[in-house]
Amino acid sequence: MTPLEIAANAFTAVAIFLAGRNSVHTWWTGIIGCSLFGILFAQNRLYADVVLQVFFVATSLLGWWRWLRGRQGAPLPVTHAGWRTLAWMVPAGVAATAAYGAILHYYTNAYAPFVDSAVLVFSVIAQLLMMGRRIENWPVWLLVNSIAVPLYASRGLYLTAVLYAAFWVNAVVSWIWWRKLAARESGAAVAPVAHTL
Repeated sequence: MTPLEIAANAFTAVAIFLAGRNSVHTWWTGIIGCSLFGILFAQNRLYADVVLQVFFVATSLLGWWRWLRGRQGAPLPVTHAGWRTLAWMVPAGVAATAAYGAILHYYTNAYAPFVDSAVLVFSVIAQLLMMGRRIENWPVWLLVNSIAVPLYASRGLYLTAVLYAAFWVNAVVSWIWWRKLAARESGAAVAPVAHTL
């Protein structure tokens, strides 16, 4: 364990906790954590994860703005993604995992290229869903965390593996919490209409 791994895990843990609580502060803490993780993964030849951290930093800036102003200048509500969205995202994720994993396998010295690519691709999908405050980001994060824990442990990144195991638990709790938030916001939007009728 190095100071870099400890700092990356600390900032990312705070960011993930805040995301689960639907707090906009998840974004700036996440930017710091992802920047530190990018350096850590580069040192461990997990190149797909380095690319992922760059993506996270860029999309965190956009997600920060969308959560604050994404609904015609108002905060974005928590909603469902819908089956149509998920119907194309999942097959696209599998195809992208295979393609990127093959590139890493044949052209780099990457460790576990296909597993690493799965973490990258499905993290991208989860992040896109989270940027839109879609509830379904949490089951996708569950999948990512299930893959990431043994991957990071196999590289000796034990603190990171433990953190991702904690993320797994957080994703379950957050999934339940966001469903309640969506139901509450939906009820609040319907109530004034019902009252006027």
